[in-house]
Amino acid sequence: MSAITGIYTFNRTTPIEEGKSILKHLQRYYADSSSFWCKDSVFLGSHTRWITPESVGKSLPYYDEEKRLVIVADCILDNREELAHILQLRTSDRNRLSDSQLILEAYQKWGEETPMHLLGDFTFIIWDEKKKQLFGARDFSGSRTLYFHKNHEQIAFCTAINPLLDLPIVKKNLNEEWLAEFLAIPGMNDAVDAESTVYESIKQIPPSHSFSVNNGEMKLTQYSHITFPNPLVLKSIGEYVEAFQEVFQKAVYDRLRTHHPVGSFLSGGLDSGSVVSFAARELKKKEKPLYTFSSVPLHDFEDWTPGHRMADERPFIQSTVDYVGNINEHYLDCQGQNSFTEIDEWLDIMEMPYKFFENSFWLKAAYEKARQEKVGVLLSGARGNFTVSWGITFDYYAQLLKKMKWVQLYKELFQYSRNMEVPRSRVMKVVGKKAFPMIRNIFEKEQEGSSFPFINPDFAEKTDVFNKLQAYGIDVDGKGVTDRDSIRIQHFQQLFSWSTTGTADTKLSLNYGLQGRDPTNDLRVIQYCLSVPSEQYAQNGLDRALIRNAMENYLPDTVRLNQRVRGIQAADSIHRMLPDWKQFISQVEEMRKDQDIFYFINKKTFENAIATLSHKPSATYAFSEEFKILMRSLILYRFIQRFL
Repeated sequence: MSAITGIYTFNRTTPIEEGKSILKHLQRYYADSSSFWCKDSVFLGSHTRWITPESVGKSLPYYDEEKRLVIVADCILDNREELAHILQLRTSDRNRLSDSQLILEAYQKWGEETPMHLLGDFTFIIWDEKKKQLFGARDFSGSRTLYFHKNHEQIAFCTAINPLLDLPIVKKNLNEEWLAEFLAIPGMNDAVDAESTVYESIKQIPPSHSFSVNNGEMKLTQYSHITFPNPLVLKSIGEYVEAFQEVFQKAVYDRLRTHHPVGSFLSGGLDSGSVVSFAARELKKKEKPLYTFSSVPLHDFEDWTPGHRMADERPFIQSTVDYVGNINEHYLDCQGQNSFTEIDEWLDIMEMPYKFFENSFWLKAAYEKARQEKVGVLLSGARGNFTVSWGITFDYYAQLLKKMKWVQLYKELFQYSRNMEVPRSRVMKVVGKKAFPMIRNIFEKEQEGSSFPFINPDFAEKTDVFNKLQAYGIDVDGKGVTDRDSIRIQHFQQLFSWSTTGTADTKLSLNYGLQGRDPTNDLRVIQYCLSVPSEQYAQNGLDRALIRNAMENYLPDTVRLNQRVRGIQAADSIHRMLPDWKQFISQVEEMRKDQDIFYFINKKTFENAIATLSHKPSATYAFSEEFKILMRSLILYRFIQRFL
């Protein structure tokens, strides 16, 4: 894992001072070594953290004099064995070569097709002295960031944004189109333009893209596309389960490769629980414990959420810990921390405005605790909802209804209503609406749209942001697409869907000297899960049936078969902010006096939010749009104030 940089100056020698300046900025991050390579028009540098055993003691950039190739990389590869076999490397070299050196070997064989053969989390830059070409890539899901600035004189790259902003050639202007998208998109995505950033002069390599720079010209190429294959046909449920276990186990095991301790997020659900189960069992063979980190509410919080929700998942988490074994668990209540108190630190980490304030304090707390435990790799199941635990129960039942498969539908409805302890008539009503939405629209009044987006209408018109978002299939009223299959297709085929998690993971890893890794985001897992037919995800009254079947004997049944209660994090967001509420409202009121902020945000919407929440609010407002508007507005305002 590294914070990397590269400068390629056209038609003249690269000033070495500029490269050293970037490396000096990167010294704020944890590292085991820092070095650079500079020759003629090219500077490459790396601030390196040794995460994998093969990286220990290795220096980056790495220069191969015989091949006349030099590489700098921020990478952990997950298909080392396959690559070594294909490249016909000697056994002694397979354990000796770092991942960066392995990429260089791959480039020697495949050239610009190299990224297509790599699995893992990576960005890299290669200078090919023979071709006089700069070449690099970002992994398919954008798990690692790589920003760049290009003008007529040179192009400069870096894992982080701020070091590039201090270069004398870079103008520090805000990107209004990015800000418009940030404000107008109702969900967690920042922007739909996967190449843009909050600064006009700084762009980023999009996920799934490689780049080449020749004679001052830069070319971006998308080398990977997520496609939906034809349904996989196997003979039995057991065969689907076995095939899943094989590919998922491989994904988890490949991500345990570190000479440091291994940690994992753990909730009371299936995704992280499944990751933890496989990881803990494998680590036990190596006599290493798995450290887990779980978010829990404050001790005096009274759960106000509905009966099918659970703010405190400790009973389910502890059930997993006890059943799996070999786990050193940590429950994080983050006493004294909340979304408001963490804003400045998160702006330091992210280098841009962010939306995920609800989970910000405990995410940071988990990384801080993992750092104290000397963890090198921190596992998660963040992509699980779209892969391993995909659940389309009502959509599948609607398909059965439309195809008039009455017997199968009756059996499923009977079992589902029994599992959930709800009347079949109630389930059938939901299924009918899914199957025949036109009838629903005729007999039901149209629901009012969300008050989001809260962008200033004049700013929205100036940037034409609504038309741009609609072209990407984003409903600007906040209703969104209701068909689950369509949501899944959009998620995997639109590159901006990946950016938010990849950006946050990179920045957190740099800040705390450890790398977040997600087996549910493994390309092999994704491809398998997309090939599994619908009926394997909804059967015998079970939603997310594939993962539930596959985790038999891996997770306790209290967790594996639980369909009635789901955890909900950050339900205590308002409650934990109450000691700081006066200060929070005071800062919001101060922001209100600055009319410049209303160039970006809708003043009327903002005023309504203040009117609702200015006095001590109920804890039930934790997920309200009013709270979201005030927090996101304050985060944006604080960022702009720093910028000015």
